[in-house]
Amino acid sequence: MACQSCSTSDGGAPKGCKNNGTCGTDSCNKLTVFDWLANMSLPNGETAFDCVEVRFKNGRKEFFRNTEKLTLGIGDVVATEASPGHDVGIVTLTGELVKIQMKKKGVNHSSPDIPKVYRKASQKDIDIWSSARDKEAAMQVKARELAILHKLEMKISDVEYQGDGSKVIFYYTASDRVDFRLLIKDYSRVFNTRIEMKQVGLRQEASRLGGIGSCGRELCCSTWLTDFRSVNTSAARYQQLSLNPQKLAGQCGKLKCCLNYELDTYLDALKGFPDFETKLKTEKGDAICQKQDIFKGLMWFAYTENFANWHVLNIEQVKEIIAENKQNKKVSSLEDFAIETIAEPEKDFNNAMGQESLTRFDQPKKSKNKNRNKNKNRVLPELQERQRIGEAKPNGAKLNQNQDQNQNKGQGQNQNKKGHGQGQKHNQNRANPEASGERSEAKPADKKPIIIKKNENKE
Repeated sequence: MACQSCSTSDGGAPKGCKNNGTCGTDSCNKLTVFDWLANMSLPNGETAFDCVEVRFKNGRKEFFRNTEKLTLGIGDVVATEASPGHDVGIVTLTGELVKIQMKKKGVNHSSPDIPKVYRKASQKDIDIWSSARDKEAAMQVKARELAILHKLEMKISDVEYQGDGSKVIFYYTASDRVDFRLLIKDYSRVFNTRIEMKQVGLRQEASRLGGIGSCGRELCCSTWLTDFRSVNTSAARYQQLSLNPQKLAGQCGKLKCCLNYELDTYLDALKGFPDFETKLKTEKGDAICQKQDIFKGLMWFAYTENFANWHVLNIEQVKEIIAENKQNKKVSSLEDFAIETIAEPEKDFNNAMGQESLTRFDQPKKSKNKNRNKNKNRVLPELQERQRIGEAKPNGAKLNQNQDQNQNKGQGQNQNKKGHGQGQKHNQNRANPEASGERSEAKPADKKPIIIKKNENKE
């Protein structure tokens, strides 16, 4: 569900509300809760719940009590209690659903320590808030430069101004404890405001910044995941994944949270499996498990003397062999219990048009005129050389005659295309046969005549 301004444009790309996290309907923001109780009326004599949920920068949400009985709705900008001064945020949830959210996050709704909502934000409050938000990007760059000058092993991941501009919160990540007392003094001197430092984990930093995961979807921590549980490498071992840190780590540098999603299913399936380290004793020798298929219930065993040959056994057969070994009995061999595997036929994938090769356009095409050009380059110089010295053969003479005929045909076509004025010139040429003979024997201007020299003085 999105606001009306996020509808697609003519080209198919979404327009976007371009409010940078301050959407009026609050439906474009991450970790948004749909108020499915909004259209339900309260029973007679019941009053609406007096707490509201307010969102600040980067999905930070807190609960406030509406002591002034203000008429608040989703998307209203309100001024809330802060220490010191006041903060400005957007209401994201009202009504009975707020009580469910508070219970989910472990907040006591009857506690007197819940901060208050002062008022609906005035235009002056909104102007101060928006001007403070515009300073955050430049302040973050300057804060990182100062941290580098102090040679502190920390990273300033984000900066958040309070709504009234009286305090700035710097969010940072660090692997060890950092002594930033001198850094705070420089921050207060340069920025001339109250400074507060908050350390966040790498997973929290990724949830604040957002991004696209290796699955092609938006990060779970920035969309719907609110509690970050620890992920161990044992989760990858149970699921028989390769222990490659580049594939198992997310953008935060930690193990992916999605490794825990299917872990319970794998653990339930592994309850019926024998121990992976179990050895099977046979008359041919001991056998060790090499691989197992959890959901098919299969295990691959190989003799200690021959690890190249694997034998597939069902888990019921493995349990039967283990029961025999417990009674100090050995089975004859694994071949008696092995399952015959049928090789699956290779699938030949073709598309609907029957074009079997996807790389058919990658190969360069062979030119058909390559051999023809070679022969032409060989024949023409030889003929010209023979004509020059007067030793042309009959085939060459025929070729010259054909060329002259083609030239005459071309001249005839050009003469037919000419106008009436040229026709009068032809009539004059008929009257003067000598002039017409000279013109008929004349060669075109663009081609040079071939002159054959004869030896007049013969000795």
